[in-house]
Amino acid sequence: MTPRMIDWELTRTIVAIGMRLQRLWGPQLLAATASLASGIFAANPALADDAKNSPDGIPTPSIATSLPANGDPTGARKWLAQRGVNYGVIYTGEALGNVSGGVRRGALYEGKLEGFVDVDLEKVAGISGLSFFANAFQIHQTSGPRDDHFQSLLTISNIEATPSTRLSELWLEQKLFNDRFSIRFGQLAADAEFFISDVSQVFISSDWPLITGANLPSGGPAYPLATPGVRLKFEPTENWTALVALFNGDPGNQATVNRHGTNFPIDDPPLLMGELQYRYNQVKDAKGLAGILRLGAWQHLGRFEDQRFDDTHLSLASPLSSGRARMFRETSGIYGIIDQQIYRPQGGDANRGISVFGRIAGTPSDRNLVDFYLDGGIVFSGMLPSRPDDKFGASFLYGHMSDRARALDRDTIAFTGVDQPLRDYELTFELNYQSQIVPGWTVQPLFQYIVHPGGNVPNPTAPASAIPDGALFGVRSTIAY
Repeated sequence: MTPRMIDWELTRTIVAIGMRLQRLWGPQLLAATASLASGIFAANPALADDAKNSPDGIPTPSIATSLPANGDPTGARKWLAQRGVNYGVIYTGEALGNVSGGVRRGALYEGKLEGFVDVDLEKVAGISGLSFFANAFQIHQTSGPRDDHFQSLLTISNIEATPSTRLSELWLEQKLFNDRFSIRFGQLAADAEFFISDVSQVFISSDWPLITGANLPSGGPAYPLATPGVRLKFEPTENWTALVALFNGDPGNQATVNRHGTNFPIDDPPLLMGELQYRYNQVKDAKGLAGILRLGAWQHLGRFEDQRFDDTHLSLASPLSSGRARMFRETSGIYGIIDQQIYRPQGGDANRGISVFGRIAGTPSDRNLVDFYLDGGIVFSGMLPSRPDDKFGASFLYGHMSDRARALDRDTIAFTGVDQPLRDYELTFELNYQSQIVPGWTVQPLFQYIVHPGGNVPNPTAPASAIPDGALFGVRSTIAY
C-alpha cells in the first residue's frame, strides 16, 4: 500500500467518525455551541508546528542537530518534509524517590516514548488548508509515585499513567479564510489546547488540573486519554485567539475500558469547553513585557453524584441511607490563567528572563470532589550567561476538597463513633532546574514536597491519622528527535 493510499484510508476513517458524531450529537452540539460561542474560546500551536515550519522537518530544539548529517544520513526526513510529511520522537524518562512521608518509601523509574506524524494534505493531495496529525505513546514502568507512594490526587509526574502502548490524538484540521479560522475533528485531547499555562511547562507536576481530572468521567480527555470530538478555532487578530470544542464526555478508563486508545467512544454525554485568549508583546523586538491571559469554562452534560446525600436526602453515612447518591444533571466550571513576564533582558524574546504564572478555577461543591484549584510559580530562563538555554524555578499546586465531601466525613464520624481525618486540601511544592545538555536533550534535577496527600485522607495502616506529608527527589531526562 502506498503512502497516499494510507493517508486516504486514515482520512476516510476520521471523516466517518465526524459524520457519526454529527448524527449522534447534532442537536446537543447545536444547543451547546450556541450557549458558549458568544464569548468563550482560545488556541495554542499544534505539537508538530516546529517540524512543519522547518525545511528539514526538524523541530526546534532537536537532538538531531547535534548528530552527523542532522540525524538524517539518508535524507529521508528532509525528503518527506519537502513533500508535506513530518514526524518526530520524544523520550522522557525519570527516576523518582520519596525519602519521607506517604504510605511507603522507595524509588522507581518511569518512562514515556511518544511518536507523532503531521501531514500537509495540500502538498500530499492538493487539498488546500487540510492537514492530518496523529501521535501515540509507549508508557512503561509507571507504577507511579502518586498512586503507590502517596495516594496523591495532585500530579507528581505528568508522564505517570497506566503502562500501555496507546494511540492518543488522531485528527484532520481544515483551515479557512487565510488561516484565521479552522475546524479540527477526530480523536482529540483537551489538554493539548485548553487550560494550559505555557510558563509552567518546565515543571513535571504541570498537568491537566486536578479540578477537571478528579471531577470529570475517567478524568476527562487529557493525557493519556483522547476521545472523539470537534474543535473550532478563530483568530481575528494576532493578539486574540479563540476556541470552542465538543468532546465525547467519557474517554474510558485507561486501565480497562480503553487501554490502547482505539475504542473511539461516541455515545456518552458530551463535554463542552471554551477559552478566550489574549497575547501581548510576543514578538522578539517588542519593547514591553510579554504575557498571555486566558479565560475559559467547561460544561459536562452527564449526571453526577452528590458528595454527601442519598436519593432520600439522608447522609450517605447514615445507617438508614439507601446507599444511592442523589444525582445532579450536568456540572460546569470556570477558570482563568495568566503567564506574565516580569523581567525581559535586552534583546531577549518572550521566553527569556523572569516570568510568573497562575491558574485558578472553581466548580460547584455539591457534585464535585474538588471545588477550587489554584497553582502558580516563577521561572528564570536564560539568566546564566554561560547557560543561556537553562531554566529553573519554583511552583505550587493546591486543590481544595469540596465542603460537601468534608461534611460527609463529619457524618461518618458522628454515625460510627470512629475518629478519622477530615478531607480539606492537598498542596504540592516543586523546585526544578532544567539543564540543556545539547539542543533537544535536557536533564532536570527536582524536589517536591507533598502536604496532605490525597486531600488529608486516612492512612491505610493507621486510619485514625492522615497519610503523612512527604518529600520526593528526582531527575528527569527528555530527548526530542
